[in-house]
Amino acid sequence: MNISKKQLSFVLWVIALVLFIAMPALVSDSRLKILGKCLSLGIVALGIDLSWGFTGLLSLGQGIFFSLGGYAIAMFLQLNSLKEGIPEFFGLYGVRQLPFFWEPFKSPVFTFFAIWLIPGIVAGLIGYLVFRNRIKGVYFSILTQAALLVFFNFFNGQQKLINGTNGLPTPNTTWFGMMVGDPIMQKYFYYISGILLIILYLFCKWLVSKRFGSILIGIRDDEPRIRFSGYNPVIFKTIIFAFAGCLAGISGALFTVQADLISPQYMRVPFSIEMVIWVAVGGRGTLLGAILGAFFIRLGESIVQGLIPGGWIFIQGGLFILVVTILPEGVIGWINKGGATNLLTRMGVLKRFISTYPSLEATKKGDMK
Repeated sequence: MNISKKQLSFVLWVIALVLFIAMPALVSDSRLKILGKCLSLGIVALGIDLSWGFTGLLSLGQGIFFSLGGYAIAMFLQLNSLKEGIPEFFGLYGVRQLPFFWEPFKSPVFTFFAIWLIPGIVAGLIGYLVFRNRIKGVYFSILTQAALLVFFNFFNGQQKLINGTNGLPTPNTTWFGMMVGDPIMQKYFYYISGILLIILYLFCKWLVSKRFGSILIGIRDDEPRIRFSGYNPVIFKTIIFAFAGCLAGISGALFTVQADLISPQYMRVPFSIEMVIWVAVGGRGTLLGAILGAFFIRLGESIVQGLIPGGWIFIQGGLFILVVTILPEGVIGWINKGGATNLLTRMGVLKRFISTYPSLEATKKGDMK
């Protein structure tokens, strides 16, 4: 019995959903936290795929927006856990009064919006200032990395305001009367991460299927033509970059409550480059590939680091070389374009067949029809 591609896809989705629901009963609490973090990172990968895979905007500074979301939830949890006074770390630096910008984070409603809105606004401002000057390509990537370094140095030096390089811990804080580090709470965060990932994936899938998605692809492939067609690329690029910032903020908040800490280390250059590698390996311009790349690469890193400390960096470098040289479409793109046959062709084992247009078919007598 032949199974269609659509039927196979449906079966795989059902299996994945069943595993997602049953996983808390199958793995230990520590492993569940790792899986929850991997799911949360799939959200920031979605944003990178929208901006890079569909629009051609390679950002090397998504760690900014990721960390802003993480700091927002961590500041709320620090204040929510207090009965009186201010967080303990302020006393180490002689601070006696809560800084003014901490005050709004006493409100859960403000924090809910701040998690995604502040990163989105910052991304939108950076994007607009860059795009209005028609800066693109490698120069855009360099600018985003420069912005990342500015934010890292700023946050790293603010010991008296946000505990600087030590960051803000979350496991001993409380939420809804429970410790955030409690296994029951971590199970809730795992499910929230997975459910939000599915919802945001479906939304992004719907978004790129509309005219908006076609314009993004047009900007990526031929921006001047889009401009001459009457569309303003600056608006579309700013919107999608801001939306990618919102997704990064949500991802950072979910990651923080499961990783137990947010600090400036997530604004370091290697982490933002690692995000790009997730999308490149999974398959840019596919959305699903970005999620799978983030999930399995991060999961693989956790497993390898436990077996061979320091060995993951070599595997990660090998993956990037593999994608650049042999699988430029990523794993999902490779599967969609012929799988093993495509790989063998790129390696030179099979001959590359180039069809002509219009194609001509020869009859048995040698005539063309």
